[in-house]
Amino acid sequence: MSSALQQPQKAAHGLDLAREVLQIEARAVEALALRLDASFQHAVDLILQCHGRVVVSGIGKSGHIGSKIAATLASTGTPAFFMHPAEASHGDFGMITHADVLLALSNSGESDELLAIVPLLKRMGAKLISMTGNPHSSLARESDVHLDAGVAQEACSLGLTPTASTTAALALGDALAVTLLDARGFSAEDFARSHPGGALGRRLLVHVWDIMRSGDAVPCVPANASLSEALLEMTRKGLGMTAIINAEEQPIGIFTDGDLRRILEQGLDFRGAMIIDTMHRNPQSIGPHQLAVEAVELMEERKINGLLVVDEAGKLIGALNMHDLLRAKVI
Repeated sequence: MSSALQQPQKAAHGLDLAREVLQIEARAVEALALRLDASFQHAVDLILQCHGRVVVSGIGKSGHIGSKIAATLASTGTPAFFMHPAEASHGDFGMITHADVLLALSNSGESDELLAIVPLLKRMGAKLISMTGNPHSSLARESDVHLDAGVAQEACSLGLTPTASTTAALALGDALAVTLLDARGFSAEDFARSHPGGALGRRLLVHVWDIMRSGDAVPCVPANASLSEALLEMTRKGLGMTAIINAEEQPIGIFTDGDLRRILEQGLDFRGAMIIDTMHRNPQSIGPHQLAVEAVELMEERKINGLLVVDEAGKLIGALNMHDLLRAKVI
């Protein structure tokens, strides 16, 4: 058979195999959902009652999954970290206290490295939750709570490589983390505080006062200013706009680059024009305590590029534009 004919057959076989892998792993996760029982709730209660941290441990592929579970727990309101079981026997066990809960992952439930630290854990008084594929294993029997993560088959065609079993363990860890999140009343704001460098953190933690121009950087002119004076103020402050304020320093209007282009098209005589005759009245404003993302939404809704910031008395205290929001990575 020519290589030209073999290529489509190989591609078709590869796609069929990939689909089979995904189907096997999907069935493994679905079986977990059907098999959940009171042990899962017991594990949740044990962690909620914990005054320390959740220490996640596992070796090999289970260790990689355990590391991700620890990270998910920590970012969703449950203090947690990963401890390598081999390193635990060489000093790292000192990271565990009697107030902690150890979440041990092992598909076989017979990992020597984990079983070696179980007696130390028992002697200390810390609790043990195991997640294995064998409810009759040594680790399962020694645990305060056992979570059955067993699968009918691995997705690997050799039946050897941890595939469906690691997917099931990861999914069960996610179920544990999300259930704990809900039980703690963990909110989007709480999530943002543990992710201050991420996009969500910026959206929920950055306020208008954090990024607005203030003091002398705020472009403004009095209501009796000429158009020429307003244009000079815009040029000096480089914000593409200027506020027009009354005697109480409250904004009564705004003039922008867009307004300038429009009056140029109209052929207006600059020499005698006053800003109060060319400004937009009732300018859009926002409070300093509002979220920066609210400023984005307001500007997009109104199709404007800048906002004035006013205090509770309506006094002008700041200004910002889209470039400020871009620099702050809010958008």
